Amino acid sequence: MRKYWLTFPLLGLITQTALAAGDVNAGKQLARQGNGQGATACIACHGANGEGNAATGFPRLAGLNADYLAKQLHDYQSGSRQNPVMQPFAKAMSDSEIRNVAAYYASLDPKTGASRSATNQTGQELAMRGDWDATIPACISCHGPGGRGIEPEFPALAGQHASYITSQLQAWRNGKRHNDENDLMKVVAERLDSNQINAVAEYFANLSPVKNDSGNE
Repeated sequence: MRKYWLTFPLLGLITQTALAAGDVNAGKQLARQGNGQGATACIACHGANGEGNAATGFPRLAGLNADYLAKQLHDYQSGSRQNPVMQPFAKAMSDSEIRNVAAYYASLDPKTGASRSATNQTGQELAMRGDWDATIPACISCHGPGGRGIEPEFPALAGQHASYITSQLQAWRNGKRHNDENDLMKVVAERLDSNQINAVAEYFANLSPVKNDSGNE
């Protein structure tokens, strides 16, 4: 069973086509000013430095992999990922604008205002070892050591807001989100109960984020 789960990162890497590198400066302008054609400034929701907003559930973007960010915007465009806030913005962006803004956020050093609390034992167990009695793999088997991410399919979780991680796991579980390879996250999320979701979200939120230096920047 362990070997079966560990093959998924490789499948994701093989099936994901690398995107052309974007223009960081052009992406910065778009993030701060919008494009005047329906895509407003990203900083209005995701913060001046891509730090996100825990209270409103907007994720940290700074330091995430550029290909991953671009894929999510394309998925919003196509409708394979649903979000009433993001879809109109994504549809108003050209392919080059998506590459540019993804490159810009990938170039930023991640910042977090989260306080560092005591280790959440349940969350740490799920993240590091999983729960094999319930056929739940360790989160790090796909999201990498310390939740740093495995590009481009599996985003960094370390330092991401707990509110966002929780909302996405719930979305995977109830079928509102389904834009991953092989429906892996849906299978995992369906086997997590609400307490486990909250615990693992809190655990990753309290890890220090690390910039993904190998994004298309």
